[in-house]
Amino acid sequence: MVRLVEPLIPALRRYARMLSKDRSAADDLVQDCLERLFTRWHLRRPDDDLKAWVFTILHNIAVNHFRRASRHGRQIAIDEIDEAQLSFPARQEDAVTHAQVLAAIDRLPDEHRGVFLLIAVEELSYAEAASILDIPIGTVMSRLHRARARLQSLLTDNASPPALRIVR
Repeated sequence: MVRLVEPLIPALRRYARMLSKDRSAADDLVQDCLERLFTRWHLRRPDDDLKAWVFTILHNIAVNHFRRASRHGRQIAIDEIDEAQLSFPARQEDAVTHAQVLAAIDRLPDEHRGVFLLIAVEELSYAEAASILDIPIGTVMSRLHRARARLQSLLTDNASPPALRIVR
């Protein structure tokens, strides 16, 4: 069994390295693959192509590893991380800005809001938006221009600090 698998290890390492883009992660993938290969050798059918079977095992382990990593995040040793990566700006201001933008969009006239959402949010082309709304492309461009100008006006009005009153 070892004699059959050993010649495949360099190719497995290359494939794992290509998948993970990290030497140590690739070695971990190959080790997991070999462990699974040896513990499940009895499941292999004699007429199956050994190379295809081994690469399938490696690929499936890599896919599972990447899914798990996307759910749990990437793990980095504390000694290897830069202090700038440990700190990040507060998000409260972003939440307020987000709420202001949504409120400003809600204050747009219906025809401007529809065009704006189709183009700016859904990323449709002018032609697609015109087709959906059944209006000419020129009207789409005009409404989009007005919507953007109105949004800018609404957002800059909200951005200016309120006037202070003098209390006596």
